[in-house]
Amino acid sequence: MMLGQKEKLLSPADLLDKYSEGSAFYFGSPRRTLLAEGELVRLSVEGKGEELERLPRRVADLLAGVRAGNAAEPVIVGAIPFTVNSGVRPELFVPRHTEWAGPLADAEAVQADVAGDTARSVFDGEVDGGTFKIVSFPTESDYEAAVRKGLEQLRSGKLRKVVLSRSLRLENCPPVQTGRLLRRLAASNTRGYTFAVPLRASGSGHNPGQGQGTAPASAAHTLIGASPELLVARSGQLVTANPLAGSAARSSDPAEDKRRADALLLSAKDRHEHAVVVDAVASALRPYCRKLDVPAEPSVIGTKTMWHLSTKVTGELLEPAASSLELAVAMHPTPAVCGTPTGPARTAIRELESFDRRYFTGMVGWCDAAGDGEWAVTIRCAEIAEDAVTLYAGAGIVEGSDPAAELAETSSKLKTLLLAMGMDPDTGSGGGGKSV
Repeated sequence: MMLGQKEKLLSPADLLDKYSEGSAFYFGSPRRTLLAEGELVRLSVEGKGEELERLPRRVADLLAGVRAGNAAEPVIVGAIPFTVNSGVRPELFVPRHTEWAGPLADAEAVQADVAGDTARSVFDGEVDGGTFKIVSFPTESDYEAAVRKGLEQLRSGKLRKVVLSRSLRLENCPPVQTGRLLRRLAASNTRGYTFAVPLRASGSGHNPGQGQGTAPASAAHTLIGASPELLVARSGQLVTANPLAGSAARSSDPAEDKRRADALLLSAKDRHEHAVVVDAVASALRPYCRKLDVPAEPSVIGTKTMWHLSTKVTGELLEPAASSLELAVAMHPTPAVCGTPTGPARTAIRELESFDRRYFTGMVGWCDAAGDGEWAVTIRCAEIAEDAVTLYAGAGIVEGSDPAAELAETSSKLKTLLLAMGMDPDTGSGGGGKSV
């Protein structure tokens, strides 16, 4: 897809200014920024797992039909959950209006604007000590117990890796100013993938403590986040994936921060975890590619709160080239968010997590009628409802994992959203919240 085919090119800051919470789709990446507004047509998806396999063909047919009746090049945008079920379905629609800008990395205006805004709360109205409470689900002790059970399954030979998640829910809180939170995430994630997706078909205000259910839908319900991980991007014949696996929390002390990055690169446990993911990504892409380049050694990339082992996989697609969505579906879920082997890992997740991840560890992005597009892994994210915010984080469990260390890793990953919300990342509270 060429930017010249789209409408007037604006700046990333312009698109953030124009973002309307609750209705617009926003996606900012190292390549370009997209704001999509209005709904020309929504893809209807039943809550069945097999729907995911048919999704790329249905999307291609839908876009071809829209293109036949409209002069503009159509795109489909939205989010796909970790697991498709009756309560959580893909949220995909063709917007009436799209605007494109350059990459967030060039958005100095965004960073300067946010720098003067950090003292302002993202909550609408006054927040005092009794306003809302913060609930961890599962509890920290229960999460460590789940990790121990996961390690037992690894030792039995059933699994090589399993990813276990937990959530942090802010209840009875004032409404969140989603636009302000999005700007902060964009400013702190200029090398990654910042997104906001309106959720309509799959409920809102999900309470992880209430099993698999969802509350009634809300127009203000939004999936928002700042993912460091590219699942897959396609531009013509070029395909790129950037799996991340193996992580370490960053430090405010420069010397200690460097020591942690160096230690991560040398960690046998983390390199093993990373290699499992890279092998799976390469295996998923290879049938679609004429050539595939997989670096032998990982590098270390950093976000504001975390170091990650990273490998950029690139390839040249066979003709006719698979669409970005077809590639994304073929790759999902990678061992970075599920585990390996995939089937037993999914079973372990259902047994040990005891809540529905919903869109967390799914994918978010866009695909145009030519098949080009970008899909990021939906991590470092939250679902925002009228009076509640649910944050998610997970950690990869492999042989040698320590339950306390994995819990600490999830806490560090939750900092991305907590810091952007102006909350105390060390306690999970702030702005009046009380942890329970």
